[in-house]
Amino acid sequence: MNTSSTTRTPRRQFIKSSSASISALATVHLTSGLRAASPNDKVLLGIIGPGGMGRSHIGNLNQRKDVEIAFVCDPDSNRRANAANMIEAGTGIKPKQVGDMREILEVNNVDAVFIATPDHWHASAAILAAEAGKHVYVEKPCSHNVREGRLMIEAARRNKRVMQVGTQSRSTRHVMKAMELLHNGAIGRVLVSKAWNSQKRSSIGKAKPSVPPVHLDFETWLGPAPKVPYQSNMLHGIWRWWHAFGTGDMGNDGVHDLDIARWGLGVTTHPSRITALGGKYFFDDDQQFPDTQNVLFEYEPANGGGPPRQLIFEQRIWAPYFEQGYENGDAFYGTDGLMLLGKHGGWKLFGPRNKLREQMNGSPDLRAHHDDFFRCIREGGTPNADIEIGHLSSSLCHLGNIATRVGHVLEFDPKHEQIVGNGEANALVSRNYRDHWGRPGGA
Repeated sequence: MNTSSTTRTPRRQFIKSSSASISALATVHLTSGLRAASPNDKVLLGIIGPGGMGRSHIGNLNQRKDVEIAFVCDPDSNRRANAANMIEAGTGIKPKQVGDMREILEVNNVDAVFIATPDHWHASAAILAAEAGKHVYVEKPCSHNVREGRLMIEAARRNKRVMQVGTQSRSTRHVMKAMELLHNGAIGRVLVSKAWNSQKRSSIGKAKPSVPPVHLDFETWLGPAPKVPYQSNMLHGIWRWWHAFGTGDMGNDGVHDLDIARWGLGVTTHPSRITALGGKYFFDDDQQFPDTQNVLFEYEPANGGGPPRQLIFEQRIWAPYFEQGYENGDAFYGTDGLMLLGKHGGWKLFGPRNKLREQMNGSPDLRAHHDDFFRCIREGGTPNADIEIGHLSSSLCHLGNIATRVGHVLEFDPKHEQIVGNGEANALVSRNYRDHWGRPGGA
């Protein structure tokens, strides 16, 4: 890792390989294992997608002395210019602005990328980056569908890259302490966990196809997703409500609390049965995902022993009212107590007769999550929100959305990651891609 002049793989050669197949990339220099560096070396970074969450990352990264942001990438020239100015104001160094992420990936001494794109680009960008020898921090949900998550794991392992998912509760002190207590039996055996997402979202209105603004390269923004005409209520940020690009609020915000619910429940595989009810009960607009959703996941006993376990998800994105003290939160129901937890606000542990036994305050710690990522790059090891963890939690969002969409109880094969006996639902475990250089190899 260093900040000396960057070295590149010839662009024509890189594009030729990536266009043929992401998984076949062989033109970029790959190191064996993790890179070693002295404490004085800086990790050279590229930021892909410097929008809302991307700017939050930049704000934290600007304060670090052990990294340098060398590139910002976005198909919107206004957004990448704003991000570059923000980095220059914070560090005195102005990064190079690019509209095509391959211009970052072809630079051999870029060590890592932060991916904060729309959901439909997460897996493609992360796989491309891993194949190009970069470590990856990818925003949640890590994938747009179940199949992509598995391909991301394979790419990270094949190339021996660190791949951290942006569920920062995994590095947050009060959440980590709560999980330690649950796993050590503080409320007995945890048989049921519940996550809820209750807040007031805004209507996205209704719009008709129109001409994209001149500062937006809409073709690149679409990437491997099916080609559709531009609409003003499709981006920025609004993409999450469209099937082709997002994963609804279950994938946008609910994934944080679902990840905590799965963690506390102690399950390390996929559920075997999913059922759901929901739809658009409140908004009359172009949103394609539910504004109201209740999803139930059932996990088979581990290794054939013990009882099944259950995870419940509730979503009401028109109700800005706190449930049990938390706008978005988790509850853990054990045989000897109850824990209520919010990633914002801390947790309370109750014993028999609702006696408060213990409590702790806290809020999500993005800086600690960054620390964990860079520690793994420098020293090796598995990050707190490793891609395999992110895949299991993101898949809950995908499976919950599928169950809501088709309206059936789904039987899921955790080993083969397929929905059994329902072709309509199983088709949504992956997706249709257009012929594009960003299409994930193997999808």
